[in-house]
Amino acid sequence: MIIPPKLNKGDKVALIATARHISKEELIPAIDIIKKWGLEVVFSDNVFKIKNQFAGADNERANDLQKMLDDKSIKAIFCVRGGYGTVRIIDKIDFSIFLDNPKWLVGYSDVTVLHNHINNLGVASLHASMPINFKDNTVKSLLSISSCLFGEQNNISCKPFSLNKLGVTKGVVVGGNLSVIYSLLGSPSDINTEDKILFLEDLDEYLYHVDRMAFNLFRNQKFKNIKGLIVGGMTKMNDNNIPFGNNANEIILKQVQHLDIPICFNFPSGHLDNNLSIIFGKESCLSVSKDKVELSQ
Repeated sequence: MIIPPKLNKGDKVALIATARHISKEELIPAIDIIKKWGLEVVFSDNVFKIKNQFAGADNERANDLQKMLDDKSIKAIFCVRGGYGTVRIIDKIDFSIFLDNPKWLVGYSDVTVLHNHINNLGVASLHASMPINFKDNTVKSLLSISSCLFGEQNNISCKPFSLNKLGVTKGVVVGGNLSVIYSLLGSPSDINTEDKILFLEDLDEYLYHVDRMAFNLFRNQKFKNIKGLIVGGMTKMNDNNIPFGNNANEIILKQVQHLDIPICFNFPSGHLDNNLSIIFGKESCLSVSKDKVELSQ
C-alpha cells in the first residue's frame, strides 16, 4: 500500500464537497484551524453550490474531485462533510494521475466510498473528522488529524470494554461506515477485508438494520479472514416499539464471536466529538488487553 507523502508547512490543501451542500460560514472555524496548522486552504470551484440536498449537480461535484486529485500543487483533500452523494460520482472519476502522484484524502461517514475505492487501488487514506465538525471536535481529535498529515506516529488508546476479545495482531486497517460498506458490496468499490484489520462505525440506524447489514457482511465472507475487528462509535441507534433485543455492539459480536482474533468495541472513532483519526491502508498493530486497547500506526 502506498502511503501519501507527509505534509509540510505552507502546503496547499483543498476543501471539496462530494455529498451534502455546505455554506462558507459553516466552514469558518475549520478554515481558521487549518491555517493555524500552517496550511493554505484552496476551495474547489463548486464547493458552495446547492442542488437540492447536494453540493451542486453530480457532474459539478465530480469535476471538483477530479480537478483536486489531478492538481499536483494540492497535497491533501478534505471532504467538508458527509451526508449522501459520494457514490453518485465515484464512477465518473479517473484516478490515473492521482496514482502517479498520491495525496491524502480526508473524511469519514459517506467518504467511506472514497476510502474503500482508493484503498482498493493501493493508496492509503485518512479516516478522520471533517471541517463541518471541527468546531465541535475535541482538541485530541483535531490534533490526531494534523499529526497524521504531518507524518507523526499515530497511537490511539482507549478503555477496555466488556465485549472485547483479547489478543494482539498486525495488519492493514480498512473499513469505515457500516451502512456505506453494505451499500458498496458487489461494486468496484467493494471493501477488501482479506487479512486486514476491519474498522466499523455508524450513526442513526435502526438495530434491525444493523443486524441485516452485519448478516450480509457475514454472508459475503467479509469477516471470514480478518485479522482483527475495531468497532467505533455506534452512535444514536434506534429501536422499534417492540425491542430488537440486542444493542449494536452485541449484534456485530454475534457474527464474529467464533473468530480467534482481537476484537474491541467503543473505539473513539466515528460520529463522535472525540473522533480520532485512523490511517486506512497502513500496516498497524492492534492490542486488546484486559487493561486497555491500543492501535499503533
